[in-house]
Amino acid sequence: MKKKIAMLLAVAMIVPTLVACSSGGSSETPEPGETPSGEEEVVIDFFHRWPNEPRKSFYDEKAQEFMDANPNVKINIDAVLNDSYKEKIRVLISNDNLPDIFTSWSDSFAENLVSSDRIRPLDDILEEDQAWKDSIIESQFSGFTFDDTVYGIPFTIDGKAFFYNKAIFEENNLEVPETYSEFVDVLDKLQAAGWEAPLVEGLTNAWAISHYMGTIFQRILDPAVAEVDYNEETGEFTDPGYVKGLEIFKELTEYMGETATAIDHETARNMFIAGEVPIVYMQFAEVKMVEDGSDMEFGFFNFPEIEGGKGDKDALTGAPEGWMLSENAPAEAVEFLKFLTSQETAYEFTKVDGQLNAIKGGVDEANTSVARMEAYEVVNSASKTAPWFDNAVNINIADIFMRGGQNLAIGDQTPEDIMKDVQAEAERLRQ
Repeated sequence: MKKKIAMLLAVAMIVPTLVACSSGGSSETPEPGETPSGEEEVVIDFFHRWPNEPRKSFYDEKAQEFMDANPNVKINIDAVLNDSYKEKIRVLISNDNLPDIFTSWSDSFAENLVSSDRIRPLDDILEEDQAWKDSIIESQFSGFTFDDTVYGIPFTIDGKAFFYNKAIFEENNLEVPETYSEFVDVLDKLQAAGWEAPLVEGLTNAWAISHYMGTIFQRILDPAVAEVDYNEETGEFTDPGYVKGLEIFKELTEYMGETATAIDHETARNMFIAGEVPIVYMQFAEVKMVEDGSDMEFGFFNFPEIEGGKGDKDALTGAPEGWMLSENAPAEAVEFLKFLTSQETAYEFTKVDGQLNAIKGGVDEANTSVARMEAYEVVNSASKTAPWFDNAVNINIADIFMRGGQNLAIGDQTPEDIMKDVQAEAERLRQ
C-alpha cells in the first residue's frame, strides 16, 4: 500500500511537467498586458450612442470581427442614448478621459469638442491613405472641418421631412403642400375629416423640438442673421423672425393633440406606423422602422416654404454623424476607424440598419428600399443641408429654445418670454 502511494505521488509530480511541455509551444504564461502570442495588448475604448438594436449588435459584431483579425487588440465598448450620450461625452472631455474612438454629431457639437484641444486632427491620416479619403462623399466633411482642418470622419447621412400616409391623403383629396399656408390648410382639412391630431410629435424629447425650430428659423431668417447669431461670440437674437418662428411652432403644436406633451418621439413614430395619425416629422434614418412596422404606403415632403421667409426654401435640415479620435488614441484605433468606415462595413450597415451612409458605394438598390433610395437622392440633391439646431447654436441657447418649446405647447410661456431669456444668455456668452 505504501509503495502505491509513493508511485502516485511521483506521477503527480511528473504530470504538471508533461502538461507544460505537451503543447509544443511556449511554456511561459503571458505577462499582464500581453496576449498569448507575447505581443503587448492594445486596449481601444469605443463609445457610441446606440445601446438599442439593431445597431448595438452590429457594432458588437464589428468590434469582435476586428479583434479576431487583430489578436493583440481588446475593444471596450460603452453605449448610451442621445441625451445621456451628450452629457457623458462632456464629462469625459472635461476630465481629460475621452475614449479612443467615439461617435459625434457634426457642426457646433463637434466644434465644441475640438475646442478642448483633445481631439486628434485627421488630415495627415487622410493624406497618407488617399484611397480611403476618396471613398468618402466629399461634401459630408464640412460639418467636421474647422479652421480648414478635418477632425471627424462622416459616416451616416440624414435629413428631416414630413412623412405622410398616402391612403389618408388620397381619401381626403389632399395634395402635398408646397407652402406653409397650404400645410395649415391640409391640417385643417384633416381635422375636419375627424383626425383630432393630424400631426404628431413627442414633445417630451427636447431634441425633437429643436429639429422643428431649427428648420423654421432656417426658412424665415436671412442667412446672414443666422450666421451672426449662431456664433456665441457675436449672437444677439434680436431679429423679429425668431418670434415669428416660435409663433409658427406654437401653431403647429395645436394640431398635435393633448397627448403630445406626454409622449416621446418613439411613441409618436409608432402611432404613425399604426395608422393612428396621418403626418409626423421624422428623419430618413427612420424609414426602415416604418417599413418594418407596417405595409402602409407613405411618402415624405420637405418642410414647406414659409411665405415671406428669407432663407433657402429648398434646404434640408439634416447633417452627418461621424467618428472622432482622441488625441492620444493608439495607431490601432486609426485602423479600427478605417474598418468602421470601409465600403464593406458601410454597405452591411445600411443593409442591416437601414440608415444611409456617406461612403461611396455604400448605398445602392440592392441593400436598401425604394423609399430609402429616394431619401438618399433627396439628401444628395438638396440645395444645402442645415445642421440640427441643437448642434448649430450654443447648447445653453438651444436648451432655452427647447424648454421654451415645451412651455409654449402648454401655454406657460410666450414667444416674447422665450426670446428675452435667449437674449440674456446670448449677452452673457458674448462677454
